[in-house]
Amino acid sequence: MFFGRKKELETLEKLYKKHSFELLVLYGRRRIGKTTLLSHFIQDKPAIFFSAQEANDKINLQIFSELLYQFFGLGNTGLPAFADWNSAFYFLAEKAHNRRLILVFDEFPYAAGANKGLKSILQNAIDHKFIKLNLFIILSGSHIGFMENEVLGSKSPLFGRRTAQMKLNSFDYADAADMLSKYNNEDKIRLYSCIGGTPYYLSRIDKQLSFEKNLEELFFEPSGYLYEEPLMLLKQELREGAMYHSIISAIALGATKLNDIALRTGEERSKTIKYLDTLISLNILHKEFSFGENPEKSRKGIYRIRDNCYRFWYRYVFMNKTVIEQGAGKALFKSFLPELNSYIGGPFEEICMQYMVRLNNLLALPFVFTQFGRWWRPNAEIDMVFSDTSRKQFIFAECKWRNDLKDTAALLNLVENSKLLNPTTDNAFFYLFSKATFSKSCESLANKMGNVSLISLNDFFYMPGDS
Repeated sequence: MFFGRKKELETLEKLYKKHSFELLVLYGRRRIGKTTLLSHFIQDKPAIFFSAQEANDKINLQIFSELLYQFFGLGNTGLPAFADWNSAFYFLAEKAHNRRLILVFDEFPYAAGANKGLKSILQNAIDHKFIKLNLFIILSGSHIGFMENEVLGSKSPLFGRRTAQMKLNSFDYADAADMLSKYNNEDKIRLYSCIGGTPYYLSRIDKQLSFEKNLEELFFEPSGYLYEEPLMLLKQELREGAMYHSIISAIALGATKLNDIALRTGEERSKTIKYLDTLISLNILHKEFSFGENPEKSRKGIYRIRDNCYRFWYRYVFMNKTVIEQGAGKALFKSFLPELNSYIGGPFEEICMQYMVRLNNLLALPFVFTQFGRWWRPNAEIDMVFSDTSRKQFIFAECKWRNDLKDTAALLNLVENSKLLNPTTDNAFFYLFSKATFSKSCESLANKMGNVSLISLNDFFYMPGDS
């Protein structure tokens, strides 16, 4: 069954219906669902789907040749593989004519790595043959650095040829929830907070098992799929996997500022910045500034782990691998259970942010926000602040993943802290998010104030316009 990717499919369909030459560059890290998306998109369309192998040029060209022959009805003629890519592309151009045809070139970096001239050969074919045809080419790849620099970059032979690009990211909590329909809403939030929104990871959840049992089997057994996955992904995606691992672990252990991270890893600041930027491009990390700070000028930004799977793994698995491999993983996990509610409070803030983004896109908020972020000072903090472009309207929000929330006090504290940013409440709105149901006194106060929205667990899974 196919889940999510509604906007991405709409974009693909729009490009397909143009009936002109189109070149889409689609990329995103491994396990994110690129191949699944493209396979779903082409299932009812005339398409050649070629997935390059991590092999030499001859093997990839041979596989590509066989796919071309099969698609054009020449599969049993005993024709030899094309002598080179130029010949293969020109054959494709001659056979395609004006019919609408899709060519998916999946894992393009593998083929381009095996043949350094492939990008130039493809550029030449586009300029002299494909540009005149009703051909839709999709170049897909998992190596984000390669796709951004060697395909989309200004120094690439393919620069200026693409007609669209798409970076595929993880699911947000709502799309992830579609894959978790057998669980109640609380467990959907808990599973997303610990496993994240990578579609393949979500597919490894055993729907017959509880939230706790799934985490135990996925993370706390040496044979579990997610036991080694974060490290394996770093090794597959990046040349210096060990250094990237050191940086993430430093952040997980509390070094969130650039100088602290460089000091903890023993690396120069300039090199550390490059490593951090790469991890940000993979959506494993993100750099956060207090609301109102200028990211271009401020030096007060902090680094946080964005990917929930990495956040959970570095918090609970990384430092305990020896214990797990000795067979005590189950007991170890049980010892962590009492603090999981506290841990989920962090990812819950991001889930609340995703909820607000969805409402903003639906025009279902008091105004359309264009700026947002967490705000903090030494003695005060607000989980989320949103404002319009002119910063004349504000939404202040607090996120509480607790069973025993003192909600009235939390709301009053939010209003008080908001005055540090906005002295008047005439143009301010307040959102309080809670795992627990709200008390009568809090509901009464919210009604009296008139500019307060109380968001409980079930609200996350019902959007305006849902039937």
